[in-house]
Amino acid sequence: MSFDVILTLSIFAATILGLIVFQSRPAKVFGVTLLSLVVLGLADQQQLIASVANPGLLTLVLLIVCSLALEKTHILRLISSQMMGVSYGRSWLKLYIGTVLSSAVLNNTAIVATLLSPVRNNPYHSPVRLLLPLSYAAILGGTLTLIGTSTNLIVNSLYIEASGASLSFFAFTAVGLCLVVACGITLWFSHRFLPESNLSNDDPKGYFIDARLEASSPLVGRTIEENGLRHLESLFLVELVRQGRLISPVSPNEMLEANDKLIFSGDIAKVMQLTQFKGLSLFADSNGLLSSNLTEVIIRNGSVLDGSSLKSAGFRALFDAAVVAVRRDGERLSGKLGEITLKAGDFLVLAVGDDFKTRKNVNKNFIVISGVEPDVKMGTAQSWITVGGFVGAVSLAALGVTDLFISLCVLLGLMLFSGALTTNDITRRLPVDVWLVVSAALLLSQVLMSTGTTDILLSLTQLDVAEHPYLVLAAIYVCTWLITELVTNNAAAALMFPVAWTLATVSGLSAMPFVMTVAFAASASFISPYGYQTNLMVFNAGGYCLKDYVKVGLPVSLVYAFIVISLVPQFFPFN
Repeated sequence: MSFDVILTLSIFAATILGLIVFQSRPAKVFGVTLLSLVVLGLADQQQLIASVANPGLLTLVLLIVCSLALEKTHILRLISSQMMGVSYGRSWLKLYIGTVLSSAVLNNTAIVATLLSPVRNNPYHSPVRLLLPLSYAAILGGTLTLIGTSTNLIVNSLYIEASGASLSFFAFTAVGLCLVVACGITLWFSHRFLPESNLSNDDPKGYFIDARLEASSPLVGRTIEENGLRHLESLFLVELVRQGRLISPVSPNEMLEANDKLIFSGDIAKVMQLTQFKGLSLFADSNGLLSSNLTEVIIRNGSVLDGSSLKSAGFRALFDAAVVAVRRDGERLSGKLGEITLKAGDFLVLAVGDDFKTRKNVNKNFIVISGVEPDVKMGTAQSWITVGGFVGAVSLAALGVTDLFISLCVLLGLMLFSGALTTNDITRRLPVDVWLVVSAALLLSQVLMSTGTTDILLSLTQLDVAEHPYLVLAAIYVCTWLITELVTNNAAAALMFPVAWTLATVSGLSAMPFVMTVAFAASASFISPYGYQTNLMVFNAGGYCLKDYVKVGLPVSLVYAFIVISLVPQFFPFN
């Protein structure tokens, strides 16, 4: 075994270990991997450039960038307005079908972000019974086409690098349709394991709002009842913080003192009621931001805020925004707003400053879900160019008239020319992390194959792939699925592709069943709230806990696995 092979094998093992230990920072782990390969001389300049400028990878980046303009149109809002009705069964079915079809061609994160508020606030049904199925429907819809999910495009990038050809637009559709139908039926039965509601009955929104009583306020020296703080619309006074001492519950006869912190919980839409009380100030109001549009966001997994308080993170300086309220469904928050230890999945309502929309760190730390991201509204002409152009670009590529990369380049130019997209939009939300992960994975894949590392690994296992192809296919599926649930879907696809490709080429079998298995398995995140971004988005919104994902997702995951392992070889034979 040569020194290069030992070195490559060590980097491969260290990458997997790093992804497990630093689950929330896959981009940094892959960044170290890329630097290691270059610095240690395992990859040359040509290989590095080929990885960073891979056509499949550039297509993925272009698709994500062009999708940003779609989020500004009313198309997703129109879809969401048709979902909810009096009949629970009909609402569930419309939500499932609408989400699946939308996710086949649009960014599933944007779809879930758009539907989150209408589903959560619908007057007919408990959101707990709908939000997790919404996330699963978005995942399943992504399996229908080449552009349905980033994992399919990442696998296609790796496939282009290895074979010189691209997967077709509808390569995933046959198996994907079977997954949508079978897993949808399974989900209809398994979602009944969800509780009727995990959310507090007396706290419909669960937002945590912090107000300070100034010394000059006329409320000082009077009771809670006398000041009318017990009769607010959809806001409840739950705690009082006085000189570091917590008072809860708050008696109606409690006398207010200067510098008291009043902690309210309830509907953030009613927060402006508090500004009517002279001398009662919210943090955002004291910074002159409360009159701005309010923006509701979710803290991303891996955000710098995860595990920090607002005070220690220097929130105002980081984002040019002030936190008006915090919500963590299924768990009561307590104490001062600025001292709460934040977690991934927490909801924040922000009053944003003028500079908020230009901050490059906003998209890295938050998922903006409603209200209120301060973007310019798109005009009618721009909307037609955006929607029509996107449909046209995808249709031309699907029919084989032109390459998807070329059609997306033209579309991006039209969007920039018409003003549907701005350079600020692209700069702020350019998927740098995805670009880095895929580039590093492509380079690692090249080195694994060029040094013969994967061949040596296979010889050590003494595995006869041609003798037991179904068994090997199942093993690839399980390994990819485990990495997806433990780390992320994109990392799983990037790590397992070179292994699957080498297994096929060494054995003399067709690579397609192994490649497609990796693609489908990398999207099979149904048991963990952290394996797929849409799962994290609904985690706190529905007040779920891990056991809810296991109870509902495990049957779906098993049916999904059975269909992939049994049907992929039928549509993509081994020989």
